[in-house]
Amino acid sequence: MGPVDTVGIVHTYDSIAVGQSCAVERFVSEDDVLAFARITGDDNPIHVDPAYAAETRFGKRIVHGVFLLALISKVLGHDFPGHGSVAVNISCRFLRPVPVNSTVTVEVKVSEKFEKRRQVKARTYIYNESGRMVLAGEAVFIPPGESSSL
Repeated sequence: MGPVDTVGIVHTYDSIAVGQSCAVERFVSEDDVLAFARITGDDNPIHVDPAYAAETRFGKRIVHGVFLLALISKVLGHDFPGHGSVAVNISCRFLRPVPVNSTVTVEVKVSEKFEKRRQVKARTYIYNESGRMVLAGEAVFIPPGESSSL
């Protein structure tokens, strides 16, 4: 992992550097998963039913993959680059399940800047409590203060 920024500092296009990164930990509770299921309507029993999940290959309930993707959106819009940023594209591969009631670390690492559109591309990763990667992808975003059109 490269240099990690202090969370909460708002970064503009000009202040962002390739290689810059930010890592944020998040505990994903049972309440989080149940609220996400209620909000989205995704009440798949692998996420919400302990008895059902115990009989699956995972042996327990797992966090919605899209919930994890939303954590990346939260980091981009709140932590790095910060308030006012706009995601243009977020894509990923789900590599491993994340058990309900566990801590994940979301990392965003700047990989490229596009001067013409004043947009930034970053690699995105989520790691489980053991430090194993559970999600890998990338995001393109417009940093705060930019009036670039989508």
